[in-house]
Amino acid sequence: MNKIIFNKVVKKILVIKPSSLGDVIHSLPFLSALRDAFPAAEIHWIIAKGLEGLFEDHPMVNKLWIINKDRWKKLKDIKDTSSEIKELARGLRRESYDMVVDLQGLLRSGLLAYATHAPVRIGFQEAREGSALFYTHKIRGGREIHAVDRCLKIASAIGCDVKEVNFPMPLFKESDKIKKLMEEIGNYAVIVPGARWLTKRWHPERFGELASMLNMKTVIVGSAADREISKVIENMSEGNAISMAGKTDIRELISIIRNARYVISNDSGPMHIAAAVGVRVIALFGPTNPVRTGPYGDKNIIVNAGVKCSPCYKKRCSDKRCMDNITVDMVYNTINHSKNLKDPVLG
Repeated sequence: MNKIIFNKVVKKILVIKPSSLGDVIHSLPFLSALRDAFPAAEIHWIIAKGLEGLFEDHPMVNKLWIINKDRWKKLKDIKDTSSEIKELARGLRRESYDMVVDLQGLLRSGLLAYATHAPVRIGFQEAREGSALFYTHKIRGGREIHAVDRCLKIASAIGCDVKEVNFPMPLFKESDKIKKLMEEIGNYAVIVPGARWLTKRWHPERFGELASMLNMKTVIVGSAADREISKVIENMSEGNAISMAGKTDIRELISIIRNARYVISNDSGPMHIAAAVGVRVIALFGPTNPVRTGPYGDKNIIVNAGVKCSPCYKKRCSDKRCMDNITVDMVYNTINHSKNLKDPVLG
């Protein structure tokens, strides 16, 4: 890979990686490597509203640009959105960035990179929606590679040392609500029943049955959209599960996961938080490929049904055998026979 040569000292850098939660977690090792390589530079980051808690008061990030990208998709808000984007572009241009790195690789992020007028604008060669047209330098990331390692290919190209992979997750004081929860339940596991794609979700009834079999309490986490399925799990757990779905902000979510004994999860953002903070993950995979988006690290466990059509990357499917064929006993036995969890999991 050819290294990118800079014609002047890099004093100010913009990273564009607004979403989603899991994807932003994947980019944290890039941030760590970037800060080590450019210790005196200002690092700014474009983040989606709702995820800013990952970087607020973060020692490696000097400034956040928070965008309401969900509103940008709504036609009824197009007038306000247009004004917001124009003002954002003007603000970015005033910063006079020396380097912009687009880790998102979509048309919107490519346009934001271009709007900065930065002399060095870097992105992936295979970026989608024509965004690569707006870069001055294109790096081949590859497809059959984990998202973390893909981001680190750009880090390597700009002279960063990528031998060690570090996730600089934020540290912060736990809220009174989370402190109280932990005091009440003692040792616990975390269940993550949600996922952006319906095809990635294991049946909530099976999560509930599994929770009833474990010898410690389980805490169910997720967004407000996961409340209904979390209630199913809670009701089926025979008193062994507590739902916090829709009841936490992102920092509280991280606190719950960070203090768990282990996490049982679909392919989801919270799954990547667990891997990043060093909590072992039992990850249930169906339509997606753990080589690309599995929990990063060799201590985590992937459970899949081994069907021939997986991974298919389908967001919709009438035959979800890849998830349906994962049984409660498969997951239970995987946990039971695991030798490296912090504490014994099952009686």
